[in-house]
Amino acid sequence: MENKEELQAEEQVLQQDTDNQTVGTEENTSEVENKEASQLENLSIELAELKDKYIRLYSDFDNFRKRTAKEKLDMIQSASEGVIRDILPVVDDIERAVANAQEGEISEGVTLIFNKLNHALTSKGLKPMDAKGDVFNPDLHEAITQFPSPTEEDKGKVFDVIEKGYYLNDKVIRFAKVVVAN
Repeated sequence: MENKEELQAEEQVLQQDTDNQTVGTEENTSEVENKEASQLENLSIELAELKDKYIRLYSDFDNFRKRTAKEKLDMIQSASEGVIRDILPVVDDIERAVANAQEGEISEGVTLIFNKLNHALTSKGLKPMDAKGDVFNPDLHEAITQFPSPTEEDKGKVFDVIEKGYYLNDKVIRFAKVVVAN
């Protein structure tokens, strides 16, 4: 009987060990599941951060591409600005000479050459500014002096143009020097 009791005692000990192992396995399984869930959550957060970084980087690159394309277009359009600015005083001198010359003093050839120069400059985007009679605008005009207004409706308007202003592709490259009615 002693053997039976010892066997029963050993079986009980083995059963308890098995129960403890089962409980331990269940605890280990839940720990593993928790670790996997935590890793999955960390990976999804990291994925969201990487997607956000990618979208921002793509947007920055797209803005850079658009900005450089615009700068390139502006550079092409205004590449001749310096040369045209240097030529404008010569154009002014020729215009004054033609306007003040007596009949027959300036040859037809010189007039044709001047017209050809004007056409070439116009084809490059140069446009003269018509300021006489317009309301004075400091963004377009440079006031040389003020003049007492002959009528009330002429106040604040450009009375005379001393030096013509010019646009190059809708950008002011030289302000009109004007006399303003006060």
